[in-house]
Amino acid sequence: MNQVKGDLKSINLAERLKEILPEDRMTTNETVLLNHSQDESLHPGALPDVVVFPHTKQEVADILRFANEHQIPVVPFGAGSGLEGQTIPIYGGITIDFQEMNKIIDINPSDLLVVVQPGVTRLQLNAELGKHGLFFPVDPGADATIGGMASTNASGTTTVRYGAMKDNVRDLEVVLADGKIIHTGSRAKKSSSGYRLTELFVGSEGTLGAFTEITLQVQGIPEVIVAGRAVFSSLHNAVQAATSLLQVGVPIARMELVEAISIQDMNKSAGTNYTEDTTLFLEFNGTKLSVDGDLEVTKELFAGFGCYQFDIETDSIGRNKLWEVRHNHLYILKRANPGKQVLNTDVCVPLSSITAAIEFSRKCIDESGLDGSIIGHIGDGNFHASIVLDPNNVEEIAKVNEVNGQIVRFALSVGGTCTGEHGVGLGKMKYQQEQHGNALDVMKSIKQVLDPHSILNPGKIFRLD
Repeated sequence: MNQVKGDLKSINLAERLKEILPEDRMTTNETVLLNHSQDESLHPGALPDVVVFPHTKQEVADILRFANEHQIPVVPFGAGSGLEGQTIPIYGGITIDFQEMNKIIDINPSDLLVVVQPGVTRLQLNAELGKHGLFFPVDPGADATIGGMASTNASGTTTVRYGAMKDNVRDLEVVLADGKIIHTGSRAKKSSSGYRLTELFVGSEGTLGAFTEITLQVQGIPEVIVAGRAVFSSLHNAVQAATSLLQVGVPIARMELVEAISIQDMNKSAGTNYTEDTTLFLEFNGTKLSVDGDLEVTKELFAGFGCYQFDIETDSIGRNKLWEVRHNHLYILKRANPGKQVLNTDVCVPLSSITAAIEFSRKCIDESGLDGSIIGHIGDGNFHASIVLDPNNVEEIAKVNEVNGQIVRFALSVGGTCTGEHGVGLGKMKYQQEQHGNALDVMKSIKQVLDPHSILNPGKIFRLD
């Protein structure tokens, strides 16, 4: 790795940063450094040299201006819940922890907008929005920070209806590498003015700038919310039923595929009693009349694909339990395999290829001799193969990497992407040239213009050497 890095030995970072921040908002404590050395991925950790906790955009600007002057790496940090190593400071330097920039600045029910600092978490935001009859729909499962979600273009279970972060961010306040502060959008719902900078920065994983304020589009809480489980005798039929439901235009709010083996693990770990077969977890919302109609259409259509059980949950306790076990799938799988780790793959394909892609992935897992299950946001073509491995078994690690590569290459061959929502980070860098071709050079050019010394989360998405 020949990434540019300043001479940290010649700079007492903690002492110099005292000119910017109070001493109690920076630390070289070993435990704190360790807590910022890793995320939820399997990538090896690395310690930052110092962790700082700014409160204002001006403090962030001063930190970046200092780091840029001395060519010191800077890594923005949210909740550390990433799955591709985005916040691992592989070159050391300064980690900016945004947990103390966690204010909800403005809620505007009339415009359906909210302005937040990057350290606000998803659950924190929805608790406050609920007082106004509003909610923020993007739901990746983890209680991630809004800044982290924007940086990876997070999505999740509700994407089929409400879109990913890029579809819900109206404006970003961004501090660039040289300390300059810009806004990328406006409060207006649409604009034809200039380049779409908001979409450029959403998903940039901290490599182009640090977010200090985020303006989000929010939604009114629906009158009726109904969750359901549709059980099928085969994976093929479940996938076909899901794609057919979208084709007939039912505005489904969530539609998640869970393989039979995962249902078995859920029952053992979460105390549920779900039928242990391929299942679609569903959610409908709207008015009572519209939801009743959508349920009727769904039941009738699914019956034609061999759905032999269709249960609904109308009360909040039942709904929350259903989505809790779905969101906790990765941790349930880990508990079911003590001493093991889980690699969670993440590809997205066109809907016309989703059946073939999932069946191919199942075949790759079976032929490898590994244990694993497939789960995914079937309504938007994004799915995950969760593969169990012994982190101390070199042969198993090689097999898992091969299966991951097979799944990615298939996705790319049908016009899909190597990552639907987890981001590139360290894990998907090796597929960037294959997916983007000459467009990758354009991305590198943008990076070089905005961050000529490559101080912003260097070594992520792609390398410049």
